[in-house]
This record gives sequence, C-alpha cells and structure tokens, in this order.
Amino acid sequence: MSIGDIPKMLVAFLTTFHASRKEPLATLLERVHASFKASGLGEPVIQFSLSDAPLPGYTSSVDRVLKRYPELQRFVSTASIFPNTPAIRQISNGPVSPAAGEAVPFSTLLAIGAGVPRSFPFHNLSIRFRVPEFGNALAVGLAGETAPGVIVGDSWWVNGRVRSLSALTSVEADPGSKNLPSPSGPVAAVLAACGKVKSTVQVPLPGRTVAATDTAGAVSSVVRDYRTRMAEIVDRAALPHDLPPTLEALATTPLGQATGPKKPVLVRAFKPMGYDCRGESGTFTLRRRTPGNLTVEINLDVGTWSRSITSGFEVQGLGFTARLPLPVSKRAMGGGQYQIGGAERWQQIVDNLAALVAELDRSFVPAVEAASGPSPEWYKPES
Repeated sequence: MSIGDIPKMLVAFLTTFHASRKEPLATLLERVHASFKASGLGEPVIQFSLSDAPLPGYTSSVDRVLKRYPELQRFVSTASIFPNTPAIRQISNGPVSPAAGEAVPFSTLLAIGAGVPRSFPFHNLSIRFRVPEFGNALAVGLAGETAPGVIVGDSWWVNGRVRSLSALTSVEADPGSKNLPSPSGPVAAVLAACGKVKSTVQVPLPGRTVAATDTAGAVSSVVRDYRTRMAEIVDRAALPHDLPPTLEALATTPLGQATGPKKPVLVRAFKPMGYDCRGESGTFTLRRRTPGNLTVEINLDVGTWSRSITSGFEVQGLGFTARLPLPVSKRAMGGGQYQIGGAERWQQIVDNLAALVAELDRSFVPAVEAASGPSPEWYKPES
C-alpha cells in the first residue's frame, strides 16, 4: 500500500505542558478559563471529577466540599472506574455521575480549587475545558471516548502532589502531504496561553480499513518470527560481554554500588548509530527515523531505587507498533529487570545493547518496513 492510497484521517494530538506546583491551582484554572474567552472561543463547557482515595481511612474531601456546597450532592457517586478495581467516591458531572453533563458555576469550581490540597486534599482532581473547535470525541486507545479540550489535573502521589496540564486536539490530515495542518487561530491562542510545551504525542486514527488490517497483520507476523528466534538473533549480534544470568547478577552485585552518570555512556554508544537520547535519570528514550518515516525507539528504565535495567526495542509506523525485548546478555534471555551494579558493568550492558540494536537495525527494522510500507512524512509519534 502506498501513501497515496491512504484516505484522509483524523490525527489526535496530546500536548503536555510544563505545570509547576508553585502556581496555585486556582490561578492555573483561572488562567486557562480566561484564555478561551480572550481567544474568542467563548465560555467553555467544563467537565470535572473530584475523587476521594480508593481505600478507606483517608480524609474525605467529598464530605468537606458537600458541607460547604450542599448543592453539589446531586453530582456524588461511588463506582469503579475500571473492572475489578475499588469503588471511588467522587463529585463529577462525567458519564458515571447521576448528574452527568450538568453544569456547575465556574466560580464554585474555582473556590474549590483554591482549597486544594489544604482544605480539600482530593486524591485526584481533573477539570476539562471544552469547546467544539477542539474537535469531537475520539477513541484514542483509552477507555471509552475522550473529549478534546484542555485538562488540568492535581493528584496525590507518594512524594507529594502531582500537577498536570495537557490539551487534546485533532486535525484532519492528508497522508500524502508533507506537513499537518495547524490548529485554528483561536485554538492555537489557547494552547499558547497554556505555556511551555513538554511533549506532544501524535495518534493517527486511520480506521479499520482492509489495508490497515493487512498492514498490522503483516507486521505482527514479522514480530512473531523474531520473538521465536530471539536466541538466534542474539547469537548473530555477537554481544561483546558474557554477562551472568539475571539471578546470579542480583546475588553477586554489591548493594549501593555507584554506577556514575548513565547518559554519557548511552550517547557515546548510540549517537554514531543515528539515535538521539532523551532523559536524565530513571528512564531514557533513544530514537531515530528511517527513510520510510518509521520511528525506531529504544526504551530503557534504569530505576531509581532498584538500580536495575529493563529495556525494549520498538518500531512505530502509521497504525502499528512492533515491539521486541532487549536482553542484556545471552544468559539473561528472560528479559525483565537486570541488576546494573557499578560503572564497569553499566558500560558492558550498554556495549551489549548497542551490538544487539545494530543487528536489529540491520535485519528487523527493514523487515518491518517491507511489511508495512512507508508512513506519511508528518508522522512523528512523539516530540
């Protein structure tokens, strides 16, 4: 299938912005709300969810809010968001609410936001601002449909509150074009008011056409073949270091051994192979583009407390992702976490990964590209 044979499609963008906890939540909410009016989009529809913790024994922020705003009682529900998960008590006008779709004055939501987290330590708060210009509801691989708009979040986590600010938009794209259309001026103005962009994830929605199904099936066949022959692939890669099995490495690695800076070692090994390296600690993503506009990624989770590595390799194109594990040693083919140890062991691990990636770049990536065909020039899963 050539690019010219693919019909126009919707492309969803999830843009994540830098959001600082130093900015009071109410100030952020007011800033986002004002940007819609200033852009000429008018008053946005607001969908909200204010949730207690899923476990008993915590302060109920729902009860505290109801004591101050008893008129919100009609929005209270207790339900499981996903199957086999604890029920969560929340104030919401979302789909599970007995008052789904009903509005609350923004001034009330703003006053509640001003009390988070001291007066109202909600386990999770989410407020979405919507207007038709951001697009229609999209099924983007999440549970159910997701409505485009600007989403403000504030939630509990083990090391403190987590603040988030993101926007979901969509455009109609032509696969044969070099560039994607830009959002309308008013939408762009709202996005600009949200601040500095942290990352953008691009999700094309090509639909379940026969051609798309055939492409996904052909790519899956390549992945299955390589997974069954992984030991052979590792042999062919000729890893330079014979590292011990996973359990032996765990048992023989001294606790608290310093690895030193990890990123410089990755850059030295993979930059000559055409990969850039993003991340500073905990996780690293190494990425390159192929001539057929596919994106090749190496994903490394090097832990923070565990001092171990989990690694994976994937090729992404329009409508598919082809994934393989990246064992760090022939004697650690099971995958999963592998103890890093000191600086010398880290160098050996990176040497082995570079050798294996070089083999996958030589064989697996072209096989996937032959099965899938090229992707549009504008297709970039994440930036």
